[in-house]
Amino acid sequence: MAKTWVLDTETKGTGAHMAPLERADEKASEDRGLSTVTFRRPPARASTPAPAAPQRFKVVDVLSGRVLAQDVAAREAVDALEQLRSVLDARVSVWSTQTRRWKLLSLDEQKALWRYRRDPAAEAAREP
Repeated sequence: MAKTWVLDTETKGTGAHMAPLERADEKASEDRGLSTVTFRRPPARASTPAPAAPQRFKVVDVLSGRVLAQDVAAREAVDALEQLRSVLDARVSVWSTQTRRWKLLSLDEQKALWRYRRDPAAEAAREP
């Protein structure tokens, strides 16, 4: 009676080899049990995080190197920007509580603050 052979690939990186069908059936019946995985939910947060403190700003005049405002809220930083001709005349930094250092704002962020300033030329044109 002839034996039936199958390709056994259960080798660990050494390559496959030919095995009799009876031996392959024995291995398959041993591996029939299913492994299950149970996921646990992460623990619920104990409390809501405290509200973030308002950001503090520092405005420095680039031309003179003079600090126009330091450790002020956003409204005071915008008021300090009103003294300047261009957004490029200032360097605005924000205080980072994580690194405990002043972080320089990007030009886009500085322009966003610049848009909130009161433009004296526009106000003069509105007044009769």
